[in-house]
Amino acid sequence: MSLNPLKSDDYDNDENRILGQMSAILTDSIRSALRAIPDYPKPGIIFQDITPVLQSGLLFRQVREELAAPFRGAGITHVVGIEARGFILAAPVAVTLGAGFIPLRKPGKLPWQTVRHEYELEYGTDSLEAHSDACPPGSKVLVVDDVLATGGTAAAAGSLVRRLGGQVVGWSFLLAIRALAGEKQLTGAQVHVVLHV
Repeated sequence: MSLNPLKSDDYDNDENRILGQMSAILTDSIRSALRAIPDYPKPGIIFQDITPVLQSGLLFRQVREELAAPFRGAGITHVVGIEARGFILAAPVAVTLGAGFIPLRKPGKLPWQTVRHEYELEYGTDSLEAHSDACPPGSKVLVVDDVLATGGTAAAAGSLVRRLGGQVVGWSFLLAIRALAGEKQLTGAQVHVVLHV
């Protein structure tokens, strides 16, 4: 009797198939939990409310795992969260990766010495700040946020991390608005999106 051992390619193909199925189930669960709110905060905008996703302990945990998964072996030392909803996702991802957490805030919200990065918006400018010692030189940083729209704020977060001496290893988002193509603004590191809307 002869046994045909499975080749490593067979294992890889099975693993990829299973992971693909799990990812499809997760994205379907997120899509059904999201609450689309028209004309908020301005007329013509459809706001994607993630709070129903966060209200389910199981779904929130799965989202946290999916945001972290591509970066597990990357030696991440710090995870950046962008004010304010980014904090909700970034802090659990930091714990998952065994990394520190760095909040990027609007000007005047941090109590100690800060470094500010100003960036252009479609109509005007905005700024993000971090404590000047938040990101030691050589830090390997993952930027996490809830939604990637035009990419301006996420790109500014990456620029601020680099100014502080850190290396941006990647960006990870729960949602990306496909029509706005924000990924094009993010260069020099991996961009991971759980669900495109």
